[in-house]
Amino acid sequence: MIQRFLDYLQYERRYSLRTVSEYGDDLRAFAEMLGGEEQFDPSQADTTDVKTWMVDMLDNDLSPRTVKRRLSALRSFYKYLLRQGWVKRDITQGVIAPKTDQPLPVFFRESEMEREQAIGERELDELMHQPDGEASPREVYELTRDNLIISLLYQTGMRRAELVGLTDGDIDLAAGQIRVFGKRRKERIVPIGARLIDAIKAYMEVRQGFESPDHRLLTAIHRDGSTGAMDANAVYRMVRRRMGEVSTLKKHSPHVLRHTFATTMLNNGADIRTIQTLLGHASLSATQVYTHTTFEQIQQAYKAAHPRSK
Repeated sequence: MIQRFLDYLQYERRYSLRTVSEYGDDLRAFAEMLGGEEQFDPSQADTTDVKTWMVDMLDNDLSPRTVKRRLSALRSFYKYLLRQGWVKRDITQGVIAPKTDQPLPVFFRESEMEREQAIGERELDELMHQPDGEASPREVYELTRDNLIISLLYQTGMRRAELVGLTDGDIDLAAGQIRVFGKRRKERIVPIGARLIDAIKAYMEVRQGFESPDHRLLTAIHRDGSTGAMDANAVYRMVRRRMGEVSTLKKHSPHVLRHTFATTMLNNGADIRTIQTLLGHASLSATQVYTHTTFEQIQQAYKAAHPRSK
């Protein structure tokens, strides 16, 4: 039954392969406690089994966040089983998940972003003005592409998976906008400014001869000279390396650039509903975490500047 549920998530609900895999791992962990997936009969499990499972996970030092996620997967599974008529009750009903402290999102300072982009532009300028024959077209292309990736993540707030899925057809330079397909293929339109438009035009000009066969915007060039759509892991490694050179944060992932976009927008006067739309959040509560980040900054400034704040 677990596999039927996973197929339902993948083919009917259009969940990503990664999400489906995580659901499978969580459900199989519950089945393993009850004797393994082959012997697991959802109709024979009860609420006590769920509570025992949760206590066992906490005793084995799994974080409350992980336990909460696994319980959520089990809830979804039993709701599906109820709709199909395969069980008579939801054994997760009434089970309370452990409380988790929601960490505030980290983000790069605007000065760090300006520095990173200035470094990228300078390196590209130096590369293109080397003596004839010293800068290969591949080197110029890859540096231009990487500069664009940083700019796209910072100036649009899109997710890494959304970025690598972009095609030329998703970009309307004349209208100044990008069509982004988010989770469950939900579409949204993100506006882009003049500087990013110029960067995309410059990239497309340099990219000629290196396009991927499936017309993705971002192309990776392999050691043998073949080309293909850029891999999400390659984007992660590049962003981590480059942002690590200008920031002292412990995390330097593409998702931190997404947080940076949202925080920058909020700090410069954008309303929370607009940011929600641009990020593609289904719930406003997912976006409101950025207001807490900004308030933390306000508190720090107040404590540092006001004589009666101590």
